[in-house]
Amino acid sequence: MEPLRGDESSVEPDETTIATRGREVDGVALGTVLGELPRPTVAWSAEGQRVAAGGSAATITADGPDRFDHVRRAGEALFAGRAVESDLPRAARPRLFGGFAFHEGDKDEGESPWDGFPDAQFVLPAVQVVRTDDGSTWVVATATGPSAGTEAEARLDEWVDRVEGLEDTLPEDGPGIERRTFTPDDAGWRRQVEAAVERIRRGTLRKVVLAGALTVDLRDELSVPSVYERLSDTYPDCFRFLVAPEGGGHFFGATPERLISRDGRTVRTEALAGSTGRGDTPEEDEWLASELQDSEKDRHEHDLVVEAIKSQLSPYATSISTGDRTVRRLATVQHLQTPVTAELAEDDHVLSLVEALHPTPAVGGLPPDEALETIKDAEAFDRGWYASPVGWFDAEGDGTFAVAIRSAVATERRVTLFAGNGIVSDSDPDREWDEVQLKYRPVLDALE
Repeated sequence: MEPLRGDESSVEPDETTIATRGREVDGVALGTVLGELPRPTVAWSAEGQRVAAGGSAATITADGPDRFDHVRRAGEALFAGRAVESDLPRAARPRLFGGFAFHEGDKDEGESPWDGFPDAQFVLPAVQVVRTDDGSTWVVATATGPSAGTEAEARLDEWVDRVEGLEDTLPEDGPGIERRTFTPDDAGWRRQVEAAVERIRRGTLRKVVLAGALTVDLRDELSVPSVYERLSDTYPDCFRFLVAPEGGGHFFGATPERLISRDGRTVRTEALAGSTGRGDTPEEDEWLASELQDSEKDRHEHDLVVEAIKSQLSPYATSISTGDRTVRRLATVQHLQTPVTAELAEDDHVLSLVEALHPTPAVGGLPPDEALETIKDAEAFDRGWYASPVGWFDAEGDGTFAVAIRSAVATERRVTLFAGNGIVSDSDPDREWDEVQLKYRPVLDALE
């Protein structure tokens, strides 16, 4: 059977008819479906919902400093022409999935794992398989154009037949790792951190998040759906994502950090900063958590993030509240976390909030402009979409975006992982190096 290509296009604001059809199905192996779907491919798993989607009914691409606004306007124009079956659950209705680059405009010259990833790209999937939080599973087909309804019906019939016949055939083991290359190496990292600490102590820079890259060459062929499933099994409480554009690699990860969720005028986010490892015993685990909560350095770093998020949201909100600071425990690392909730004064689109919050001090620094300049000066690689906003938005301007940390980009038998740490005036390079290694573990464990 020929792979589905969809009605691929680069969308400018215009009048486009969208038709969406869906049908509930039973017993679908989502991981196997993900491997069958055509490019561009996206996957999203969070808060009890899972989406595996492929093909493009429409694509929005943007570059440059206005990329957030361009995507928002193009999305609003696209959704203005939708015709959706009313009995579809909300999670199965049309959404645009995608994300943004961390920096706009700057690209490494020559070969890069980020080839094919523009400054922003969002896809209205031609077909998606959605598992909702009530446990039901839906196959959803979308088409655009004058005969959108007929095409969506035919596409739905085709893909219901395909997915219902699939069995779970994903490899159980990872591909294995032959070689690892750090950028920078440990000595280079030490110089990078020491230079940042000196810059903080002598100037206005208060915090900067420096990242490293770990490139691994694989022993066997990579099954991205299999790695994605292993991440989902190990990190069920994280946001799991996959973005694979038509002509690029696979960007995937399991991030604990929400950037923003908008549902009407209620928005949710959280500060996630300050980290330590997990213990080998419950007693050691508790001791490490207590040390984290008592650490002046980590509390300072965390409080900077909380105050910055509140400041970034304040122009949009009538009220902002924070919950208790707690320890968020993941498989390999523990973080300080504070939930933040706000009520909007107006019906601001989720992408307006994404633009206001990106980058948070948890992945950029303070003051933002000086931190970004420090990152560009210090880091010896292109961040691409690492630590960037990835997620979805819908016709109402609602949506959820996560911060794409604990992530990697894969091309053939090579995977580049990314991890970073917040650097403040009393940061120790050796400790920061050790913490960065912990943050590589989620993807490394899924590959090994």
